Amino acid sequence: MIELKNVRKSYDGGRSFAVSDVCLRVNRGELLGLIGESGCGKTSTLKMINRLEEPSSGEILVNGENVRRQNAEQLRRNIGYVFQGIGLFPHYTVAQNVSAVPELLGWSPSAVLDRCRVVLDLVGLPPTQFAERFPSQLSGGQQQRVGVARALAAQPQLVLMDEPFGALDPITRADLQDEFKSIQRRLELTVILVTHDMTEALLMADRIAVMKQGKVQQLGSPTELLNAPSDPYVRKLIEMPKQRADRLDQILAAHSRRGATT
Repeated sequence: MIELKNVRKSYDGGRSFAVSDVCLRVNRGELLGLIGESGCGKTSTLKMINRLEEPSSGEILVNGENVRRQNAEQLRRNIGYVFQGIGLFPHYTVAQNVSAVPELLGWSPSAVLDRCRVVLDLVGLPPTQFAERFPSQLSGGQQQRVGVARALAAQPQLVLMDEPFGALDPITRADLQDEFKSIQRRLELTVILVTHDMTEALLMADRIAVMKQGKVQQLGSPTELLNAPSDPYVRKLIEMPKQRADRLDQILAAHSRRGATT
């Protein structure tokens, strides 16, 4: 579905590279997690796929076609995009926000309306309750659901997600992670998810690409990364959720012991 061949990105004319010789293949229907610390190049990599950023060199293929040979606006309209800032139009209703891309693609009014209803139901926002609301009338979690619905409205095969759940409270975040993974599997979507949260990547991704200083350090399934981290940086990222789980077990055990002695 997606292939990156020796992709590089420089913002200073080649003196340094935010992305350096990245090679990746993402299979159809797969969710790939891109993870790494801030400034590692993961968001730049994501943006080059739909040409929000142009690569300095290398090739990016979507469905076998070089993205640089395609009209940028048309390319973006055929790729769903979800990001942490959501970016809903505040003066548009929920229905108008969700319908924006299908309308740009020239869908008929009836087809737009039908699709809007379908995707709002899909993300748990019944149209009868939410279609005519404005973003300011929604909670943060509801706004993020609208962002997901908008990304799915034009029936894309590919969805790019940049820290989509990072600003949400833990309960809402966990619910949306589970719901989106279910949607992704049901619709057989190809997804690239940028995150700095290794737990999120381990729970959601079919494969994970760990980036550091613009390069992919390791690419593999969650099981492969857990069992065989390739270097100290990957090992450190993998150990973080394990250490937190161990600390939580210790806290629970301490509470249990105190309860038993009272």
